[in-house]
Amino acid sequence: MIRSIDWKGAFWVASGVPALVLFSIGGISSMVGNLAFLVWAVSICMGFIQSFTYAEIAGLFPNKSGGASVYGAAAWVRYSKFIAPLSVWCNWLAWTPVLSLGCSIAASYILNAIGSKELNDWTLLSHKLGPVSFSLNATFFIGVVIMLVVFSIQHRGILGTASVQKYVGLLVIVPMAIVGVIPLFNGHVHYATAFSPLVPLASAGSPALGSWNIPGWTTVLGAMFIAAWSAYGFETAVCYTSEFRNPGTDTFKAIFYSGLLCIALYILVPFTFQGALGLAGMLDPSIAAGSGVAKAMADMVGGGAIVNAVMQMLMILALILSIMTAMAGSSRTLYQGSVDGWLPRYLTWVNNHGAPTRAMWTDLIFNIMLLAVASADATSFFFILAISNVGYIIFNFLNLNAGWIHRVDSGATKRPYKAPTWLLGLGALFAFVNAMFMGAGAKTWNPLALWAGLGCAALIIPVFCFRHYIQDKGEFPAQMLEDLHVGGSGDTTTKRAGIWPYAALVAGIGVVLVSNWFFHL
Repeated sequence: MIRSIDWKGAFWVASGVPALVLFSIGGISSMVGNLAFLVWAVSICMGFIQSFTYAEIAGLFPNKSGGASVYGAAAWVRYSKFIAPLSVWCNWLAWTPVLSLGCSIAASYILNAIGSKELNDWTLLSHKLGPVSFSLNATFFIGVVIMLVVFSIQHRGILGTASVQKYVGLLVIVPMAIVGVIPLFNGHVHYATAFSPLVPLASAGSPALGSWNIPGWTTVLGAMFIAAWSAYGFETAVCYTSEFRNPGTDTFKAIFYSGLLCIALYILVPFTFQGALGLAGMLDPSIAAGSGVAKAMADMVGGGAIVNAVMQMLMILALILSIMTAMAGSSRTLYQGSVDGWLPRYLTWVNNHGAPTRAMWTDLIFNIMLLAVASADATSFFFILAISNVGYIIFNFLNLNAGWIHRVDSGATKRPYKAPTWLLGLGALFAFVNAMFMGAGAKTWNPLALWAGLGCAALIIPVFCFRHYIQDKGEFPAQMLEDLHVGGSGDTTTKRAGIWPYAALVAGIGVVLVSNWFFHL
């Protein structure tokens, strides 16, 4: 990797994260109704607190790329060869579908702007595939074109990517801020009716109000589960440690300022969105499916057809920005996972611009297949999103616990940034709260989502076994052992944290199973 950016470059690469709110703002609105704005506010605040743990552990590894999962794997490698790669795999499993999901929404917006019913209804091939469908329709083919454009930009390396995203980011952040602020002053926010009563819906998509009983809490936990996938995403700002000119200071600044941006937009945009649409508007099927979100946001700021068209185009740019962010981060996770001996060797490759092109091709091919599913219908879209988020919650659980494990096992290692101990502890507590979100909430999006997600996470076992036992003959790369502070001699047996990491794993599994049993619709 080439050290070519500072924290501002990473900030612009991560500036696509605010646009992730567009992926599920409609789904969450239809799930919990008037509670939607609170779900987003709580979720982004949890994500910001958790980011302090990630900032600390990222600073321990100035020569690594790939993000918090790679740094967290360092904590777990002493305790299990299989838990460490699970962290890396689940992070990639969480981030890579942003490409296919984002391209499907952006393509839907483009089709809506074209306004051709024949094109919207055209399908080359479609079929049912278990709990989901796949379709090679117009959305799919437009989405593939968008993905290829993003790939060509990423091919230039992180400096070129950051330069492009700086300008696209400004074109996106400014209109999202406008959407979040203007309705507060133009009379479009209905304060008296849009935010009360603060109770769950009786059922998703229904205007009937429910109560704070077990089914009501289950829907709220389901909303918190899916919001985490978007709201925690700015941790991708620490994916570029090995590409920072000064990783000691740039790492913390990148994630901190990215977090502040996300706090502002994740609180403002859902608040004004709900205030302008009201409960009836949020339950519109086009809002839940995502295709009507851009038009709704354009209407919020007022103006005629030209303003509407401009705002919809800017929302398409916002989605493209999030896709660029995801490809940059997820490809580097694959690359560093290969360098460290978790993933197959062929991924250990960068071009002369410092871009991990083989990892990028892997992302591209995998997401073209996912795009065929995401383009089919809303049920298929949210099934992919829920499975992806199961991986993301597992990654967060492992890495929030990695913070205190690193403190115990590598306490003497210099830290450019050291989080306050109470924040580190609060992050560890949130690991179990997130596990509850997953256990209780994944099934609200699809009855099979939790188990399908766990099955996808388990795929790392044969992948890691192939790399470690067949390609590497049971030995880790020497550089990995040195970088991960487990001793130059390759000693991985010293476990100063004792049984507590294992206890955390058992407790986490227990939280998932008990919450899945206790909470129901």
